[in-house]
Formats: sequence, C-alpha cells, structure tokens
Amino acid sequence: MGAPRPEAREDANDGHPEDRNQHDARAYARAWGRGRAKRAGRWARGAGAKGAATPRQGPSDPCDEDACREAALRLLDCADRSSAALLERLVLKGYDETVADAVVTRLREVGLVNDEEYARSVVRYCAGRMLGERGTLLELSRKRVDRALSQQVVGEAREAGVFVDAAWELGRSVAARTEGLDPQVRLRRFWAAGGRKGHSPDTLRDISHSLFGKDA
Repeated sequence: MGAPRPEAREDANDGHPEDRNQHDARAYARAWGRGRAKRAGRWARGAGAKGAATPRQGPSDPCDEDACREAALRLLDCADRSSAALLERLVLKGYDETVADAVVTRLREVGLVNDEEYARSVVRYCAGRMLGERGTLLELSRKRVDRALSQQVVGEAREAGVFVDAAWELGRSVAARTEGLDPQVRLRRFWAAGGRKGHSPDTLRDISHSLFGKDA
C-alpha cells in the first residue's frame, strides 16, 4: 500500500507554504512508517501484495507513483542521497523517468531531499577522511551532486581552511607511521598519500617542509 499523495491533503493546511511543506513531510513520514510495518509482515509470510515488486523484479506498473514514492522513501531510509542519485536509482529499479522525477521533486519540496545539505555532509565526510579539494570534488561527482553546487560548497570549505587542515592531519599521520624510516621513504609516502587524497601540490610542499625538514 503506497503512501497517500500529499497533494490530496493540501486543502487541510491553507497557511504559509512552509507550514504545508512541514505538514506534508510529517504525512510522508507517517505513511512510510505504516508501509514499512506492512511490508515486513508480507515478507514474513513470503508473499507480497498484488502488484508489489519483489526483491528481484521491477515494479509491476512503472507509472505507479505511490509505489515509486514508497521505493524512494525506502532508499532514503537506507542512506541520504542527492536528488540526481535518487532519481537514477528509481529509474534503475524500473520506474518511469517522468514519474520518478515527479516523486523526487515532491520530496525536495517537502524537505526530505535537500541537495545543499547533502553536499555539505559529503564535504564533512571527505574532510574526516583527510581528502583534499580535488578528492572532494570527485566524491561529490560520484554521488551525483550538481557540479555548480559542488563547486560552491567546496569553495566554502576552501575559504574555511578545511582542506589545509585535512592535509596537515594527513601529514602528521604519515609522519607518525613512518617514524624511524629513511627520510626519502617517508617523503615519498607522504606525497603518494597526498596525491591519492587529492591535495594540491602547493599545500603538500608546505607541509612536507614543515614536517620533514630539509629532506623535503
């Protein structure tokens, strides 16, 4: 059983559009919770409802918007995604692209998909992995974040010194792991690690001089 269309309830909330969006978001969440429990029961009995997709089959009706919305919410329940990545997954599952696009658009409107917040969370994740600017842009691209938005959030991180801090953390980590080894070996390992993480040569050069001294 799919979630009820939010559009059918809009007349129950004639206030500010933001209030309607909050109302719709709560409706989505409640419907998702009910649908999840019912699905669990069907799976335990080993049979799905008529027309429901099974794990190895696509949807019986690619244009069923309710089923598509339920599939989208199930994907978001597993992990946050960009709107482009979510649309791609829905189409790969067999839903009509126009229907999937309408579902993703509605999820953005009610705040369940937010590309900007998602992009910033990816940047934080990359910083935690000590990635540089180039490495972070590649990760954002892999996660199907819009290019202009990717450049915006990466630019903000650059201005805040996020990538320099990540490079220093990487340098200290390599220095600690290679303590006692030949200076040139230490240096090569630092540069190799910095290249893999996508840091700029200028940043790596400054840090190598500071951490590895004259051998850099």
